[in-house]
Amino acid sequence: MRISPAGDINIELFEDNYERWRADPESVDSTWATFFQGFELGREHAGTKASRHEDAALQTRVEALVYAYRSLGHTIAKLDPLIEDRADQPLLSLRELGFSEKDLNLVVSSRFFLGGKKMPLREMIDDLRKIYADTLGAEFMHIQNTRIRNWVRDRVEQRIEEPPLRPDAKIAILRELFEAETFEHFLHTRYVGQKRFSLEGGESLIVALNVLLYDAPVHGVQELVMGMAHRGRLNVLANFVKKSLKVIFAEFSENFIPDMVYGDGDVKYHLGYIATRKLDSGEEISVRLTSNPSHLEAVNPVLEGIARARQRHLDDTGERKKALPVLIHGDAAFAGQGIVAEVLNMSQLPGYKTGGTIHLIINNQIGFTTLPVDARSSYYATDVAKMIEAPIFHVNGDDPLAVAWVTRLAFEFRQVFHRDVVIDIYCYRKHGHNEGDEPMFTQASLYGAIGSHPSVAEIFKKRLIDSGVLTEGEALALEKEFEDKLQATFEEVKAAEREQKLNKFAESTAVFQPPFSHDPVETAVPKKAVDDVVRALTNVPENFKVLPKVQKMLLDRRAQNHQAGGPYDWAFGEALAFGTLLAEGVPVRLSGQDSRRGTFSHRHSVIYDSETRERYIPLRNIVAGQASFCVYNSLLSEAAVLGFDYGYSLSYPQMLCLWEAQFGDFVNGAQVIIDQFIVSAESKWQRPSGIVLLLPHGYDGQGPEHSSGRMERFLQLAAEENIQVCNVTSAAQYFHLLRRQMKRAFRKPLVLFTTKKHVRSEEYSSQLQDFTDGQFHEILPGPLPADAKNVDRVIFCTGQIYYDLLAHRAANKIESAALIRVEQLYPLHDGALRREVEKFPANAKLVWCQEEPQNMGAWTSMHVALERVFPNRAHAFAGRGASASTAVGSLGLHKREQKALIGDAFTG
Repeated sequence: MRISPAGDINIELFEDNYERWRADPESVDSTWATFFQGFELGREHAGTKASRHEDAALQTRVEALVYAYRSLGHTIAKLDPLIEDRADQPLLSLRELGFSEKDLNLVVSSRFFLGGKKMPLREMIDDLRKIYADTLGAEFMHIQNTRIRNWVRDRVEQRIEEPPLRPDAKIAILRELFEAETFEHFLHTRYVGQKRFSLEGGESLIVALNVLLYDAPVHGVQELVMGMAHRGRLNVLANFVKKSLKVIFAEFSENFIPDMVYGDGDVKYHLGYIATRKLDSGEEISVRLTSNPSHLEAVNPVLEGIARARQRHLDDTGERKKALPVLIHGDAAFAGQGIVAEVLNMSQLPGYKTGGTIHLIINNQIGFTTLPVDARSSYYATDVAKMIEAPIFHVNGDDPLAVAWVTRLAFEFRQVFHRDVVIDIYCYRKHGHNEGDEPMFTQASLYGAIGSHPSVAEIFKKRLIDSGVLTEGEALALEKEFEDKLQATFEEVKAAEREQKLNKFAESTAVFQPPFSHDPVETAVPKKAVDDVVRALTNVPENFKVLPKVQKMLLDRRAQNHQAGGPYDWAFGEALAFGTLLAEGVPVRLSGQDSRRGTFSHRHSVIYDSETRERYIPLRNIVAGQASFCVYNSLLSEAAVLGFDYGYSLSYPQMLCLWEAQFGDFVNGAQVIIDQFIVSAESKWQRPSGIVLLLPHGYDGQGPEHSSGRMERFLQLAAEENIQVCNVTSAAQYFHLLRRQMKRAFRKPLVLFTTKKHVRSEEYSSQLQDFTDGQFHEILPGPLPADAKNVDRVIFCTGQIYYDLLAHRAANKIESAALIRVEQLYPLHDGALRREVEKFPANAKLVWCQEEPQNMGAWTSMHVALERVFPNRAHAFAGRGASASTAVGSLGLHKREQKALIGDAFTG
């Protein structure tokens, strides 16, 4: 007999467990205990004289019935607006659950359903179907935390007893649907053939967003921080964020030129916007929609970083209730893009959590031309969210009341548990992928059904008219109200276009900053500032047991070196940069894979008690009132973590925000974030960032995966002074460069190739006066030969190869070659480079030397730059030959290649 959701169980097994439970309730697992508690209550309520065997069988079947609907009810819910019939689910049949038609009049109860209310079995099943299998389906039984699971269960089941929504609230929802639908129809007829990525079919999204807006004050939310792809973006901008309709209409004209501070802009359905919505109650809610390219889910981590930064601005770093992140997804992208899982994975991590994100999925049930059967292996598009045990609510988009109700529930859940929650709005896509696409080519039957299906506004209007909430005339007046507004705005924009005054509607949402400059800034610090930082770095609290090796090799050595005025190695120079900025009130955030210790055991920004593993962070203990220092070991992700830190840097430019790759090569995994945001966002969306990318780079014989940070890619992407690309050769240069990043009046991303093998070397180390005097040098000459007039060769290079060249020159007593380091490759300081070369004869040969293969590294960029700076002088290349792989795998072959290219630099 099937009496348990766990499987087929015989009555003897039930008896055995029941007797054990009666003797000791903790002696059986929680599933059995739940059944037995319900069984006892059922006997008490029913007052039955049946045998214990019969009572047990019936009560357990009732409990299994409730459990089954909670677990599987969503699979027969009426979710698809285009399909009337329910899906078939044999596991919810009467027979499968141990009942027959004759049992439907039995009076039953469950202690854990509607408070143990007694009712006929028929009524219980009807209630369960209304709750779990109507236009709303809930998935929450995968949540292991019983407190969270039961909270969701209770809220969902309370819905059946809630009073209906007030008539005025229903009319307000109808108005929202009319506005969304009318906007799309208006654009479709006035701007024929233009792409807009219509929301038609998914207009209930606007209803969900308005619930979040109007409920925000109730939950203490001051800001909604949003990210979404392009489908429905114009509608959201117009009807939710309240971007000017005049601007939106003007953007459809080819004669409209946007007001750009710099760069070339982007298409209208990629743009973001920031507005303040004033509610009828008087409260004001900030709404931020983040710009996003067509790499649909790439915005996810960026949005989370922005949200966390906004929470810092709002002094909301505890419960994180004041700034609410909202992500709007498409179903195909949510299931298909790996970055979705990466961002879900970071949602509860200390360095990346934002108090929970509300995920709204516009489930079009198609991706471009690909149906779900070809797009995913999972049952739902949302199944990936189960990895973090997020509750998932599936809702029919044609039922806006259900959409509103479940959004309210999700909002409450987020504020109570500070966790992610997913709302999967089942809808459809009225047109093709864009308005110029013909979906009938590939989905004729589907789009035949869509073409004859009434809109959600039409369905809801009829529902309200039939129930007497409003009349046909009142509904028509609502529709006409917004259409008249659109038409008046359209005519005004068209008039301005005829008068060639269209650009009066241009508005700038740019973040203004001074232009890029090579002018030096003051980055040196007084000795006392260094003393304060070193004191913090070399001392730990009393009774804190430092690992002896760390004490000797790190703390004691740093103290001794500082007392002697040096040397300060690479990590020491970095710590001094961080520490002096912190003492000056500049906060610092560093995150990446194993960044606390550092990949090369060089940083040790966190020290651990050898017995308790208690953490101590020296840089948080420099001076009273200093800024905060945050350092995090990230999840094993590049794209999501870099996207998050980039987003953070956008909204908190006052913080030095750094992301570190474990090895420079690993930046490959974040290429979409680099291409679509870091190097281009200032041009596309007028959003500057000061993010720092630390990319360990250097050819040390460690093979193709641990050599190259792909310098050539960044230099190829460099234009219009969009980024800074540096490869520095000393601890002091690193120190001044980091400080310069925060001391300038403008912000530009800094791509910094860092050393691996020289983190403790004497070559890269600096002396105290290098920190207390001087500045960052974009072009840095080596020691001059005895007589500059004898120089017949000038060798340019960047990074650690300089020390190999220097050693070769010294070992071979070469006095005819000069060395010049290019510490900043982009923007290249042409004047400084020219001044250094002018110290030598005009006929001296110019050579660019690099470790990387000829088709990689800086050569291609520097070849063009040298032609520009020295137009009448030939220049040569010394390095590895072009290669499909970044480096060889053999250490012996690496050394042979390295020796050959160094020699070639001096003789080739």
